Amino acid sequence: MAKLGDVIIHVEKENLQSSVNATEYGVEQGEPFTDHIEKKPDIVSLSVYLIGEDHKTRMEKLKGYQRIGKLVKYVGRSAVDNVVILDISRDYTAEIMNGVAVSVVLRKVRIAKSPWVKAPPKKKPSVKPPTKGGEKKPTQKKTRPSPATYHTVKPGDTYWGLSKRYGSSIQQLRTWNKYPDRSIPINVKLRVK
Repeated sequence: MAKLGDVIIHVEKENLQSSVNATEYGVEQGEPFTDHIEKKPDIVSLSVYLIGEDHKTRMEKLKGYQRIGKLVKYVGRSAVDNVVILDISRDYTAEIMNGVAVSVVLRKVRIAKSPWVKAPPKKKPSVKPPTKGGEKKPTQKKTRPSPATYHTVKPGDTYWGLSKRYGSSIQQLRTWNKYPDRSIPINVKLRVK
């Protein structure tokens, strides 16, 4: 006796097949070379009898597993998790009066698990918090940035001299104005604050 999903079956023969694919590249002389081995999924072939008055119901259940691609567990001489039913072949003979002989082919499936997890939905409060109706909310005064200050360049003005006069750093003056230190044009307005 064995079990496929939640269907009880009588297994006559069980064949577990493990195989690999090996790439093959031909060469001019000698053996071809291989640079990659890839494991193929395990295949389980079963020769099964479904015997009893409910054999048709169990057969329909197995066909349902196959149709929807349900992952099931097979437990017989060997146990294999996460298998899908690839093929079901029925054999009606006079030797079996109260059932059917069935060949079943199973394949092991590996399930990819995603590291992504959906966040749980946010819970809404069941009771609304009390409102402060009629109360005047305090307003915050918006602070405006101080207006920029400009200086008209005269002969002899430098970033160093302007930084001492207005209190801004030389680097900040360079960033605001984009003129090289040694060639600041005369009569140009420079931002100094």
